[in-house]
Amino acid sequence: MFLMEHFQEGGWGMWPILLLFCMTVYVAIERYMYVSKARVDVDKLMSLLKSQIVSGNVQGAINTCQASPAPVTKIIAAGLRRAAGTELDVQQGMDEEALRELPKIEKRTGYLSMLGNLATLAGLLGTITGLIKAFAGVAGVDPSMKATMLSKGIAEAMNCTAFGLGTGILGLATFAILNGMTQAVLDGINQATVETLNLVVAGRGGEQHQQQY
Repeated sequence: MFLMEHFQEGGWGMWPILLLFCMTVYVAIERYMYVSKARVDVDKLMSLLKSQIVSGNVQGAINTCQASPAPVTKIIAAGLRRAAGTELDVQQGMDEEALRELPKIEKRTGYLSMLGNLATLAGLLGTITGLIKAFAGVAGVDPSMKATMLSKGIAEAMNCTAFGLGTGILGLATFAILNGMTQAVLDGINQATVETLNLVVAGRGGEQHQQQY
């Protein structure tokens, strides 16, 4: 009820802010759910794959990746499917899959920053129009009514400011949090791809050493 009263006092300028607020909440929740699912303990994953790859059990490593589908495991599996080829083939396999998976991780997160800035500007627009309405409305009014009309106009302006800033803060705060989570996922993917390539090379070295003896 308290928020509804202030929303109504804010006038027409509150509707664009409400739309931006709903968009911010939707994008934030959708991105948080996706990025949370994309997060994988890379150190634990690589410890599971290490013994399999080095011993030459590449198919077992692929099955391990497929058991827990995530962007990083899909990228690693794509490289391991080309383990029979050269090191370049393995790298190209991971790069091709990364081109498909990385945009999904970074998708729409940047919108939160834009929505936060737009909400702040929408609040400022509502503030300005509210003040114009307040001062223009008291020009030819009875002196006894001026204080009432002026206070209503200023209340409209300040409510737009408050709701606009609140939505802007929400958008920028969630952008910072999700951007950090996204970067952590990307760093984990970079770590995993490098370690996978090194393990494939190490596995081939072990096979060649066994063949010599």
